[in-house]
Amino acid sequence: QVQLVESGGGLVQSGGSLRLSCAASGFIFNNYAMSWYRQAPGKQRELVAIIGSGGGTNYADAVKGRFIISRDHAKNMVYLQMNSLKPEDTAVYCCNALYRSQVYWGQGTQVTVSS
Repeated sequence: QVQLVESGGGLVQSGGSLRLSCAASGFIFNNYAMSWYRQAPGKQRELVAIIGSGGGTNYADAVKGRFIISRDHAKNMVYLQMNSLKPEDTAVYCCNALYRSQVYWGQGTQVTVSS
């Protein structure tokens, strides 16, 4: 059974940091590109960061220089280190796995940044 389970969300003050984790199971993790998406109330879901199976990364302009995505192949884990958080980063953050036409989603974790 495929599972993507996010953790690490919470309430943080503006300028603070959080580290999100995504535990993956039920599929060949090493083959998949892993991403973090977010969706704020009343807004469309947007891609935050992606890391390929080989470790290459890409970021949304809004988070470049503040967020870092990483993965641990031995543990089947993906992380999102979020620094210098802003109120506009408030959203539900979801983990995504993609390989060819196969896509998996986690349930998400809430991140709230207070001003």
